[in-house]
Amino acid sequence: MKLYGMTDVGRVRRDNQDSYAFRQWTEDTAVLVVCDGMGGAQSGSVASAVAVEAFSAEVEKLCAGGMPNEPEGRERVLIQAVTAANRRVYDLAQNNPEYEGMGTTLVGALALPGEAYIANVGDSRCYLLRDGAARQLTIDHSYVQVLVNRGEITQEEARHHPRRNVITRAVGVDSEVGCDIRRLETRPGDRLLLCSDGLTNVLDDGELAARSAAEADPERYAAALLETTLERGAPDNVTVVLAEI
Repeated sequence: MKLYGMTDVGRVRRDNQDSYAFRQWTEDTAVLVVCDGMGGAQSGSVASAVAVEAFSAEVEKLCAGGMPNEPEGRERVLIQAVTAANRRVYDLAQNNPEYEGMGTTLVGALALPGEAYIANVGDSRCYLLRDGAARQLTIDHSYVQVLVNRGEITQEEARHHPRRNVITRAVGVDSEVGCDIRRLETRPGDRLLLCSDGLTNVLDDGELAARSAAEADPERYAAALLETTLERGAPDNVTVVLAEI
């Protein structure tokens, strides 16, 4: 497995409120996470950094004695890690007036031999890149996704909607938060792409797939995504984390 991560403030923002982390335990086992903070420049940066640290630490603590053998146990690891991140951000906001109202998206993954588990809150995403196609594994918790689900707008219209940045669920805003969990089987050559919406608001799924098919080197692929987003104006912070199975 090969892991890469990179982030950029973009061409418009003054502060980078995205945070990410990844850790590879064995040749084919790793944890990855991306968070996109909200609540003002300082608060957003704090929320995402705290959530990334808390999520990663909880996964490592829960797996210190070995990875659970059953899928349900592995899913619980992610659920508990999201819960830990939410608690840390929420408590910090409650006890510090300058952080009031802060929160963050979160998308995390456990990559294991032959399978992966994905957790998400908000509109940061995880994609599976395979055989020249990009499949979105997460469903955004956002206002525009609600409109898409109702059939009021298309997915393409959602990408340009004036309220596309309004999320309906975030880590740290309430004392408890629910996360979506997904399990999938993986095979050699698969790429898992975790990213903030600063990427997907600029590049569509077809471009993610086409560039992956054209670039065999995973590090150059991740760098190309970031570079293209910057070339197109990058109105938001951009973060890319990639695992090649």
